[in-house]
Amino acid sequence: MSIENSPSAIVEAVRADRERIFQELSEVVAFNSVHGDPELADQTAGSAAWVAARLEGLGLSVEEIDAADGSHALVATRPAAEGRPTVLLYCHHDVVPAGPRENWESDPFTLTERDGRWYGRGAADCKGNIVMHLAALRAAFAADEDLGGTGITVVVEGSEEQGGEGLEDLIDKRPELFTADAILIADTGNFAAGVPTLTTTLRGGAQLVVRVDTMAAPVHSGLFGGAAPDAVFALARTLDSLRDEDGNTVIDGVDTAQEWPGHPYPAEDFRRDAGVLDGVALAGGPDVKPADLVWARPSIAVTGLTSTPVDKAVNAVPATAQAKLNLRVPPELDPADVAGKVAEHLKNHAAYGARVTVDVVETNPGFAADPQAPAIATLKEALADAYGEEEAVEQGSGGSIPLTASLSAAHPDASIALFGVEEPTCLIHSANESVSPDEIERVAAAEALFLLRYRG
Repeated sequence: MSIENSPSAIVEAVRADRERIFQELSEVVAFNSVHGDPELADQTAGSAAWVAARLEGLGLSVEEIDAADGSHALVATRPAAEGRPTVLLYCHHDVVPAGPRENWESDPFTLTERDGRWYGRGAADCKGNIVMHLAALRAAFAADEDLGGTGITVVVEGSEEQGGEGLEDLIDKRPELFTADAILIADTGNFAAGVPTLTTTLRGGAQLVVRVDTMAAPVHSGLFGGAAPDAVFALARTLDSLRDEDGNTVIDGVDTAQEWPGHPYPAEDFRRDAGVLDGVALAGGPDVKPADLVWARPSIAVTGLTSTPVDKAVNAVPATAQAKLNLRVPPELDPADVAGKVAEHLKNHAAYGARVTVDVVETNPGFAADPQAPAIATLKEALADAYGEEEAVEQGSGGSIPLTASLSAAHPDASIALFGVEEPTCLIHSANESVSPDEIERVAAAEALFLLRYRG
């Protein structure tokens, strides 16, 4: 089947493909493809085999690679004609665990339609992007079978949710597999449903473990409580030094007042998307601009806290306490440098003179795309056309995708763009994850238009 190469024709062709898209997403969602769980090895292998078969069905040559971390990575290719560019399309087929089944309204591995959305683990992150790529390629090939000679590489990772070490190692050992002029990473999404969006920055980050010691051992709270330095209170007060009175992050020696120059993130939208309870204030004060705080500035979250578990509590003043911190920094800052300054800040602000030790467990760099690069501009235009809007918006992401830095280092001349089928109501990584079929169709149409228009 051939179709006209126009935005309306491409959009209509993808829309007409909805039944197939649903069927494909149903089949791939059925695999509980959590990497690293030996009991699910058949599921991850089955998921990889399913994707490989679909890519081969589109005429691509597929290499399934057993990566260094034991994951199944796929690299599918159709070489470019002489002098023509190559476009690399990325997604991943692994998922996070579904968690307790009772928290789901329907079986997480049976794609279920409710109120115009499709529910299932991985429906948005990231199997929705797998079927999006498949639909985009079908539409693009139907409009121009050889895409004017443009080459195609599709990389499907198998361990992204567990750190992606296998693909990182593969990029290092076989960089030629990832050679491309434009790299489209489909693992983010739109600012809101129906709003075509490019993600242009990713914050980098670090993990830190903070330990506070105040005494040689816990002591009886009746005999010593009141004067004995409580390690939990000391840890709480030490951590509190990382926030000002409005809740803004402050780190000695680090600029934490940057402003986001692009599309705003209204406070009321942020409250809704984050599920902030009524009456609870956002961090940042009454004039808060969430885009500044989540896309442009460093932030620190306490992701774990350890002292005496509640069910094992005794009447004793604790002598030690620990916390795990997740640091996020904008791409222009070095996460290792900022993590070191966080460690010094905590030591310098130790409450009661407590002994504070800080271990920086890991760091990962941020990323900033060049919005003026031809590939980025072409994709932005294609997104706008697919959604019938004047232009696509640009947003940042508070999260990290270390893959972007690795690909940029291996192929510094390639333009890297981030987009995808997700939007805030998808509830990725949570129970009742879902995706809008309209988002899959529009993003697929945009990718097809990009493939038909991009010529390097």
